Amino acid sequence: MLSSGRYWWRGLSNQVYIQCFHSKITLCSCEMSTEQQQTEKRYDPDDRTLKFVKRKDEITGDDDPNILRAEMSCKHAVDPNTLTSWCRSLLDQGQYKFFCPALKEGTTEKCGQEWPYDEVRKLAVLTTEEQRYFEETVAVLAAAEHCEYKSCPGCGTFVEREDLTNLNVNCIICTAEKGSIFEFCWQCLKPWKGPGPRSDRCHNDGCTNIELDTLRNCPLIDLPDTVVKNCPSIRACPTCGKLLEHSQVGCKNIRCTRCRVEFCFVCLEPTVICQATRQESWYGLCAKEMAPKQNSIPVWKQRGSH
Repeated sequence: MLSSGRYWWRGLSNQVYIQCFHSKITLCSCEMSTEQQQTEKRYDPDDRTLKFVKRKDEITGDDDPNILRAEMSCKHAVDPNTLTSWCRSLLDQGQYKFFCPALKEGTTEKCGQEWPYDEVRKLAVLTTEEQRYFEETVAVLAAAEHCEYKSCPGCGTFVEREDLTNLNVNCIICTAEKGSIFEFCWQCLKPWKGPGPRSDRCHNDGCTNIELDTLRNCPLIDLPDTVVKNCPSIRACPTCGKLLEHSQVGCKNIRCTRCRVEFCFVCLEPTVICQATRQESWYGLCAKEMAPKQNSIPVWKQRGSH
């Protein structure tokens, strides 16, 4: 994770620079031991701050009457072990927000309510080691989502790119040390060659956007539970640009694991728009034609971004 001893410089081209004490961003320091992960946890029956319920576990469906369960803020029942396992699985998938997976009563719709970390920590009865792992992992994942940073090939300083459409990045640290402007390519991480700014590539041999190549060269698939055939198998989320695959199970819509926006895998419109233009078309054809393989990756314009 980003060290607490970091320094920020705002330099040429309005870039923001981060100097870290560590040479790289890593999660190695917060791995949990196997013994710690397997520890059985139970609620204190005398804890008056929790609401205990006599219901099945609504994450796993387990109904062992000997297990004490508590109610989350969304009114669904959990025990500390299943809650810990579920939230750990979300972190392992790169998600740093915790959402309830239980089904709403009498429906097939997931609850989806977000649980604050403080609530998860308390009701999952996280140990000190687990808290450290959760908090450090959340910090790294949140930083990766809200900041786009890479290590300068000249000095190793972490650089956050503010202009997400420009691959030509100036490092003020190297510029000051060398006495001349030092620019590098955000894509291939080599000293910049050619004119700038550029959004596609520099003139270094082999400078290519691997994710864009993946989109352009992905195979076509059918979505077996729908009428959709010959659809690109990989899509860039139209909101944040994260590359996603369809599970090939269920309807044609998917929810992005990063920005949490649901969209149609076929026409790439948000689900609400796709369904508004042709109602009840969850498994049928969209009003719009199928979007072809993508030739660009959307840039996520987040609220509050600089």
